[in-house]
Amino acid sequence: MRITILQGAFFPVPPVRGGAVEKLWHQLGIAFAKRGHEVTQISRMVHELPSADKTDGVRHVRVAGYDQPAGTLAIKWCDLLYTRRALRVAPDADVLVTNSFWAPILAAKALGRIYVSVERMPKGQMRFYRRATRLRACSQAVGDAIKREISQFEEKVLVIPNPLPFVPDQAIKNRPHEAEILYVGRIHPVKGIELLISAFVFAKDSGKIVAESRLTLVGPADVGRGGGGESWWNEVRKRFNRSDVQWLGPIYDAEELNQRYRSASVFVYPTLDEAGEAMPVAPLEAMAWGCISIVSDLACFRDYLVPGENGLVFDHRSTDPEASLVEQLVLALSPAGSALATAAVNVRETHGVATIADRFLSDFSSTGSTQP
Repeated sequence: MRITILQGAFFPVPPVRGGAVEKLWHQLGIAFAKRGHEVTQISRMVHELPSADKTDGVRHVRVAGYDQPAGTLAIKWCDLLYTRRALRVAPDADVLVTNSFWAPILAAKALGRIYVSVERMPKGQMRFYRRATRLRACSQAVGDAIKREISQFEEKVLVIPNPLPFVPDQAIKNRPHEAEILYVGRIHPVKGIELLISAFVFAKDSGKIVAESRLTLVGPADVGRGGGGESWWNEVRKRFNRSDVQWLGPIYDAEELNQRYRSASVFVYPTLDEAGEAMPVAPLEAMAWGCISIVSDLACFRDYLVPGENGLVFDHRSTDPEASLVEQLVLALSPAGSALATAAVNVRETHGVATIADRFLSDFSSTGSTQP
């Protein structure tokens, strides 16, 4: 089967500059190639990578893209220009997988059956994708939202979860007594960063968690890489000027990032983005290393995190979300937390790259008789 994966305008593949979607589709492309399929990845050109090469059996083609601008209209304009360039170099294929806004509208039939990978909550664009063979949702919450937008085409909707963007190759280590609480993601107000820092400070200073506890934040703060901007972040850092709260900036090296997961006791993803979150991968990554994940009460997490069984949930909508998060931090660091960590590791099987790749390939084949 000839498979083209057309990424968005802002990140390259391999993901040398990050990008959660780019990370997981990079691994899926390799998995498809290992099964004998002809795979082409099209992504943004950057100086760290050649304009074309072939690695791990995957052909890479890179075209000029952009740093992510502020504002929806600017993002859509950049994506349009990038997509037009990308489609001009795309090979004829059987399947064209894309999460680009414009590709499902502009792609020619020869480029393959249009397989839209919906990685964010839809915001009205699904009605433009009538030519798509499949509208693949990364979570049940996203799938339900798509069906609400285009109920007449709901047979095109299928939920296949995002996989782990790596293959875990090490056993789980026992956690040290010193509790490291970790966050990995964009440093942006909508991610609940200030809430997390405030809850950590209260929990530690009130003696609810051990005195050796520390909070480590990993991710970009600049607008060009999806952050909330250096001005906002500098103000937050001044307000919480503590040695036990550390910001490392973004980490794009997979092994270095996995080492952070392995050394942490608790992972917190306190997002407040009700309309935007689809299926964050970072909590899944943490769970694969036996790190107890605490997430906000959004439906997008329910496909892989079961509260009280393999992770914890705090009520971000409550009148006192900080107190709710503190309560879950205390529970995660209690003796009861060890059972959660043990159960969390099962995502290595349920969301492993090989498992999810097979589900995609099966669907690619099953939709083969449907014309775009």
